[in-house]
Amino acid sequence: MNPRPARTSRSPEGGLPEGEALRRDIAARHRVGKVWLLLFQASTLVGIIALTALLYNVLNQSFGLVAVQNQVEPEMLTIEGVPLQDLTKEQLIAILEDHVSKGVMRRLESEIPFASRSRENVYSLVQERVVSPEIVRSWLFVDSIFRRAEILAEAAEEYPNAKIQFRAWVNWDFIRNSQSSTPALAGVRTALLGSLWMIAITILIAFPLGLGAAIYLEEYASDNLLNRIIQTNISNLAGVPSIIYGMLGLAIFVRALEPLTSGALFAASDPTAANGRTILSAALTLALLVLPLIIINAQEAIRAVPRSLRQASYALGATKWQTTWHHVLPSALPGVLTGTILAMSRAIGETAPLVVVGASTFIALDPNGPFSKFTALPIQIYQWTARPQDQFRNIAGATIIVLLVLLLSLNASAVLLRNRYSRRM
Repeated sequence: MNPRPARTSRSPEGGLPEGEALRRDIAARHRVGKVWLLLFQASTLVGIIALTALLYNVLNQSFGLVAVQNQVEPEMLTIEGVPLQDLTKEQLIAILEDHVSKGVMRRLESEIPFASRSRENVYSLVQERVVSPEIVRSWLFVDSIFRRAEILAEAAEEYPNAKIQFRAWVNWDFIRNSQSSTPALAGVRTALLGSLWMIAITILIAFPLGLGAAIYLEEYASDNLLNRIIQTNISNLAGVPSIIYGMLGLAIFVRALEPLTSGALFAASDPTAANGRTILSAALTLALLVLPLIIINAQEAIRAVPRSLRQASYALGATKWQTTWHHVLPSALPGVLTGTILAMSRAIGETAPLVVVGASTFIALDPNGPFSKFTALPIQIYQWTARPQDQFRNIAGATIIVLLVLLLSLNASAVLLRNRYSRRM
């Protein structure tokens, strides 16, 4: 009796492949799956390589050997054997008067009276105006590690009076110091405070407005032409270039609403602020920028809440608002916070809208309220990378690290808050 041959055609009942055709079909699907797997792995690898190259470039700029040359050595400024760092405020002012011109002293007095300055502020002035350290040469981190002997020999020949030291451009002095035209003394305190002020006001404005709009569009708005137009425009606004929002902020918040944004309406304007170019104007502009993102993400989170949860609430006699407030929002809040995290991450790194609104590229006074002149970390990075001196690129790399740490810290705080609400569900 001859064995029954294997069928290689499709089954007449269901039209599905069988036998050899089935094996070929499975092998072909596995080959296609392997191709897509390789593409996914390649895209992940490219992303990792790009991120590694970015971090390498930033860290390479932020550490390394430097050649420092002082105009006046600190040892020459001791008084009765007391080193410069231990002198009193009055002694430091006396050193300033002995080494700088009377015109400079009058200008410093007019900016902030010496009676109002802290001892640390006067000490910083002595460092900047009298000691005046100048970094005459800097080397990258990798070169400082692998070419140290060559660098020391080169520095001894070209800069015999300079001190060679390893410098971490990211340090506490860099965070505490205000801006300076001298890279060795420059810091990001003013820019850091400006960024924190802006992001705090942006969150306070954009989050409740975005969440309220999402609740209305998902829970209350009917499906008519007007609401469909609103939804389409919100989606389109999420893709508008950020500089367009900067122009909108310049026209509305800086110019049209100048009495409000400058604080003149509340008799709280900063005398150094002009034309409404204040923290409040920048924060309102960034709030407009991230508002569509918050609305869209909040809508998706609310839409993901099961309809059965709403129906169960209605069955127990709850009103629509009670259902939304006590059941829908708690369930959607983790997703809402995730969208808010992404929106704030975009806002804190924006540069173009702040340039248009009028962020200062150099300002030595810390912001003390929403009506103050300001600068921000992205503005400082942009300004320092445009300078021709290598040392400014070093402090730009250090500022990038500060910005990344701030961004990751804010994101981590928001993630912890989100997870806390998730555990309650």
